[in-house]
Amino acid sequence: MKNQNDDISILAANREKEIVKTSIIGILTNVLLVGFKAFVGLVSNSIAVILDAVNNLSDALSSVVTIIGAKLGAKQPDKKHPLGYGRIEYLSSMIVAALVLYAGITSLVESIKKIIHPEAADYNTISIIIISVAIVVKLILGIYVKKQGKKSNSGALVASGSDALFDAILSSSVLASAIVYLIWGVSLEAYVGVIIAGFIIKAGIEMMIETLNDIIGKREDAETTKELREIICSEDAVLGAYDVTLFNYGPNKNYGSVHIELPDNLSVDDVDRITRRIQTDVFHKTGIILTGIGVYSFNTSDDEAAQMRNAIQKTVMAHDWALQMHGFYADTEKKTVRFDVVISFDADRKEAMENLYDEICSLYPDYEIMIIPDVDVAD
Repeated sequence: MKNQNDDISILAANREKEIVKTSIIGILTNVLLVGFKAFVGLVSNSIAVILDAVNNLSDALSSVVTIIGAKLGAKQPDKKHPLGYGRIEYLSSMIVAALVLYAGITSLVESIKKIIHPEAADYNTISIIIISVAIVVKLILGIYVKKQGKKSNSGALVASGSDALFDAILSSSVLASAIVYLIWGVSLEAYVGVIIAGFIIKAGIEMMIETLNDIIGKREDAETTKELREIICSEDAVLGAYDVTLFNYGPNKNYGSVHIELPDNLSVDDVDRITRRIQTDVFHKTGIILTGIGVYSFNTSDDEAAQMRNAIQKTVMAHDWALQMHGFYADTEKKTVRFDVVISFDADRKEAMENLYDEICSLYPDYEIMIIPDVDVAD
């Protein structure tokens, strides 16, 4: 019988093959386009076409970096890196972004030089046909690579696909300037080159920012946390799922923890079986490995505790900065109350907690109050 580790290994291997295959297609296509465009650019003395060829060359280099990143990221976990090498792919995405940015800056410098020292272009019918074919090829390549990137959850592939689609749009502007020159004799070469460079630089910066967000850690997608909660709460005994926290160790390598609320009349054996089912179900439906499931107990037979829950929740949620209250449990015999409060990032946490303690203690002066402040890490 397969276990979770077997499934992860199979998924990782298939993903790596898909990324490498897609990247090789990108490399071959871009190398052919570089040859065609460089020839057209040199023959027609077109700076815009030459810069377009340079941009395609950077795309080919980006695909090489993507393959290297995928290969290194797929290395098996070892003693030194027990959670694997998946985050190496974020470094490869950063290198791709840097290459795109460099190509954009270089293109901008060359275009400005051509504006200061203009040279007339000389297009012909063959040049127009080659540029047109290149646009169609880039569109098809961009759509394909981006689709495979989303399918494989590869930031580098998605970035390469987006860049290819940008190239198709920018190559269209080169084609338009060539047609304008042939019809009216007006040379827009250098100015189109500036526009191309601007778009390339913008794409490089956006790719770099997106990768930095992945490296630093960002708020998890609301749809992901919603799906996770729905899967967990589909378990009959679970009354709620809270404090969802996900840890990313590379594309498709997500670990997480969660607190679930269960009736206080369950045995430890019951809780063990429930949490194991949840871990298995979540992994097979989302690929997320829950490394920890905490448990909140819920009062099931104490009417006084239920009344206390309502009164305290009303007091807590009267504050704008209190986003949620959960994990409530009152022991009316031992005179203790405990619960968690999700506090907005806009609030002063220390002041908020002091106010809450004062308010709850004034309501129940005989009780020992324990309030755990939670961070708003998931939508």
